Amino acid sequence: MASGIRAEIKIDDPPDCVVAKVAAEADGRIHSVSKSTNPSAPERVTEEFMLEADSYPDEFDVDADLSPVFSYGSSSVYRFERDLDCGCPCESVERYDCPVVDVRAKGATLYMTFHAPDMQGLQAVIGELRENYANLDVQRLLQSQQDHDERNLVFVDRSMLTDRQLEVLETAHRMGYFEHPKRANAGEIAAELGITGTTFTEHLAAAQTKLLKAILDHD
Repeated sequence: MASGIRAEIKIDDPPDCVVAKVAAEADGRIHSVSKSTNPSAPERVTEEFMLEADSYPDEFDVDADLSPVFSYGSSSVYRFERDLDCGCPCESVERYDCPVVDVRAKGATLYMTFHAPDMQGLQAVIGELRENYANLDVQRLLQSQQDHDERNLVFVDRSMLTDRQLEVLETAHRMGYFEHPKRANAGEIAAELGITGTTFTEHLAAAQTKLLKAILDHD
């Protein structure tokens, strides 16, 4: 059986996403996003989405030529074309051979779901997204396992730690501080780092607090 990871993420106000901009201007919801390529123009992509809103602007202030193509009562389907390599969030994911299986938007917030083959692949995708979108939030991770039902995973963002906190953790781990029995005590690790024992314990406590909060506060 598969052992991949299903990731559900959100990005607030991505600057290069037509879908999120339209949802924000209409103060509505977008779903049923789809796209296709034209064999005669492989460098272009056609996208469609369904917008649900109480009212619709006459024009949208987006860098795309939107065309209404269908209406479902209070919902409308729009279509537009874009360049294949526009640098949008979906392409950042798909660059790692991880198709985006669901795209939605509510207001200026974009929601995306994709499947990564493993944790290493997931970290690569999330790493690139964070470089481009500082307000990325990993909402939910699910892992399928051969002998277990799907269970929640927690993606711990190492950027929450300062460089010094990360160095303290890595050195403590490398020297066996967390092993039982310990291979090194606090004084030995502090000496290796060139800091006092008090400073070592302060950095270690701060780092552990951040990591435990990310793990234990996960819904």
